[in-house]
Amino acid sequence: MPRPLLPAALALLALAAGCQGRETSSTSSTVAPSREGADVVLVTIDTLRADAVGFAGNPRVETPTLDRLAAAGKVFDGAHAHNVVTLPSHANILTGLYPYQHGVRDNSGFALPARVPTLATLLKKAGYATGAFVAAYPLDSRFGLNQGFDVYDDSFPRGSNPDEFVIAERRGDQVAAAARSWWDGQKGKRRFLWVHLYDPHAAYDPPEPFASRYQDNLYLGEVAATDSFLAPLLGPFLDGREPPALVVVTADHGESLGEHGELTHGLFTYEPTLKVPLLVWGPGVKPERDHRAARHVDIVPTVLSFLGLETPAGLPGASLLAAAPAQETASYFEALSTNLNRGWAPLRGLLREGRKLIDLPLPELYDLPRDPREEKNLFAGERRAARALRDALPRESVWPPPKGAVSPEEEARLRSLGYSAGSGPARSAYTAADDPKTLVVVDRKLHEVVDAYSRGRYEEAATLARQVVAERADLPEAYEHLSLALRQLERDGEAIEALQNALARGVDRPSIRRQLGLALAEAGRGPEAVAVLEPVAASPDADAATLNAFGLALSDAGRHGEAVAVLQRVTARYPQDPKGFENLGIVALRMDQPEQARIQLQRALALNANLPIAWNTLGVALYRLEGPAAALDAWERSVAIDPRQYDALFNIGLVAAQAGRAGQARQALSRFVATAPPARFGPDIEKARRILAQLPS
Repeated sequence: MPRPLLPAALALLALAAGCQGRETSSTSSTVAPSREGADVVLVTIDTLRADAVGFAGNPRVETPTLDRLAAAGKVFDGAHAHNVVTLPSHANILTGLYPYQHGVRDNSGFALPARVPTLATLLKKAGYATGAFVAAYPLDSRFGLNQGFDVYDDSFPRGSNPDEFVIAERRGDQVAAAARSWWDGQKGKRRFLWVHLYDPHAAYDPPEPFASRYQDNLYLGEVAATDSFLAPLLGPFLDGREPPALVVVTADHGESLGEHGELTHGLFTYEPTLKVPLLVWGPGVKPERDHRAARHVDIVPTVLSFLGLETPAGLPGASLLAAAPAQETASYFEALSTNLNRGWAPLRGLLREGRKLIDLPLPELYDLPRDPREEKNLFAGERRAARALRDALPRESVWPPPKGAVSPEEEARLRSLGYSAGSGPARSAYTAADDPKTLVVVDRKLHEVVDAYSRGRYEEAATLARQVVAERADLPEAYEHLSLALRQLERDGEAIEALQNALARGVDRPSIRRQLGLALAEAGRGPEAVAVLEPVAASPDADAATLNAFGLALSDAGRHGEAVAVLQRVTARYPQDPKGFENLGIVALRMDQPEQARIQLQRALALNANLPIAWNTLGVALYRLEGPAAALDAWERSVAIDPRQYDALFNIGLVAAQAGRAGQARQALSRFVATAPPARFGPDIEKARRILAQLPS
């Protein structure tokens, strides 16, 4: 077949000698026989540590599906990623290129260029049906990994409020079921399937029975649950009920779980986050443990070699089905998120012959075979070895890379998943004060803020966020976290003050202004909210979150017609985002148009049936159009999704009492009295108490 063309820049790559590793499977005489036309399944498990599976010797976790696959396949005990965040790591896996080659360096501000071929691109040209099923926003199709896929299913729920850390992900069983359905529908064709499961990512909240079984280690509970989700997908291959296929399983990166002071991932490149599980299973693949230094960039050549297809020139990896090279090939890695988003020092490094260099203002060198936990920094005593590794760092990876614009919506969505996603100040030099090791306490507190907020501990989240602001007054996300927590605590005045302080200190970006506008609107200061949001919303590139906030602010200020125009702009540009339709319904009710409100709210709920505000507002419209029964059903749906929908609880109590449903009224009003914030609902709480006293027993 013709050789797929690579960009000229890639064809002319001059990698450092330590990073070449160009022995491809097509030139090796030791490759296992190819399986031309075989199906291919690639499974990537987000945030899975190399030591968090049974086949790695972990006695505390049950992963029977992966263990069976490993027992009958080839397990690479020395596999490493090249990035420690989701998007660039998956770009490495799917392109077979290092991040500085394909250009994706972080979860935000980057997208894979259309000119860069993916494994799906190559297999589609070879006649394969190609399908991808991903579980979370960092792999949204907008970031370019959909290239070459006939189907790219990224239909995780939309419409939740990204500023409230409640972005929904698809659970692994839903992803696997959708993938299985596609697979079965492609019978008779050559098939390439990529399945991405997100469940082990923080915050750890495994379903039962895993939550109870692993209550002392919820992360392992997520891993065990993920394994169970894979059973219906991979089991038929293991049982011989599917035709022979090549199955590759790996993780995009690991999880620190507190080691080296890092709670999750993205900050450092120590082994808990850089080392990954990697196994290959298929006909002709010899079951064994392979201790070579395997890399994510080796996956594309491995798949192509297995299928007997030509590996494109310029790829730095080599087939893992060929004999291990006599000299270990180096592996480049980087962690750049905190540099791009916070202005901290960039991290690059190289792993070769068991030696690992981490190039930072406070540099590190480790001998992994003798010091697998990276506890003894050898840099001071082995400067010559460290210098050799530093000299071998690819010139193409030199900092800084160009970073594109990050929309406030993208920023907020990624922040809700635990990633920072703003823009750090440009720097030409870094000192020890900028080293992530020096700033790990700040990073840890930011993660603790998100965790506390996600668990409803808003006072704790606010306290931690204030501490971060005191330590690093230049971090926008600290102000944003603080304002979100304060708004949940009904302390809008303090939230407004915090955001205004950020702007006064020069910490200014659209998400800060959007949050300030929302806080002002909630405080009844609609005209001020409009003034804050209007400059941001006026941009032709204004995102959905900003336009939605501006539209509601206009309505709060009594400018309903203008609000409708803005929100119609949202729904025209983002027809799959239910938030615009939800807000149009709210404004229609304010304009005394209940039928129009019902139409818009039903559109929102057709896109995502789990929107509590939409159900609450629909209940009001239905009460006016159809009467109590339909309204009560809608309000009950609202509070079932979100018990904090206090307006819905109060409405249930009032209308149920009027309709003679004493039991329903008593239950709703009792919950309302016990949980509604007195500062906002004081008079309504007193009214609820009076109604409760009058209800028949």
